[in-house]
Amino acid sequence: MGDPDRLAAQLDPATTALLTVECQRGVVGPDSALPELAEQVRESGALDRVARLVAAAHAADVQVVHAIAERRPDGRGSGRNARLFRAAEKLPVRQLSGSSAVQVADPVPVTDADLVVRRLHGLSPLAGTDVDPLLRNLGIRTVVITGVSANVAVPNAVFDAVNLGYTAVVPADAIAGVPASYTAEMVRHTLALVATVTDTSALLAAWTE
Repeated sequence: MGDPDRLAAQLDPATTALLTVECQRGVVGPDSALPELAEQVRESGALDRVARLVAAAHAADVQVVHAIAERRPDGRGSGRNARLFRAAEKLPVRQLSGSSAVQVADPVPVTDADLVVRRLHGLSPLAGTDVDPLLRNLGIRTVVITGVSANVAVPNAVFDAVNLGYTAVVPADAIAGVPASYTAEMVRHTLALVATVTDTSALLAAWTE
């Protein structure tokens, strides 16, 4: 998937961050509000690959950022201008601030050096959150984007990263959406136009050499 030398140049640990998108218990955990998505991310091995990438990033001193979607119990500040938001209000598991649903899900490791950025609104892990200014303060130029879902938040993160001037790298086997066939098509026909598409093994090789 692409030129290995070019990929290695993009993945300099000093200027690279690994972003996990909504890899939280209430989304990808066993008690997920979205069981079909949770089943897909686990059965495909994508969540295990995210965990391996996070561990490798820790070992290589690559900054890890966990993007968490949550809402207040009273819903204050959250949007209702999309069908997805209104449906989320009725789900049996809600991503409430301070609850176990908004904790990073096993087996993804978290260290004190990781940044955990929580948002109460919108669809994007970057737009309107602290992710962009934090990354700029750290001198980050490349963002490796992993997690869920390939239907909404992952492509949103890729587009926003590119619009903000970052190089976006997507390990296609470390993201998931539903149905599985859609993820592959979306990567091929959309994300490949704007991001460097690769896989977990290539990233692990770059960070463990």
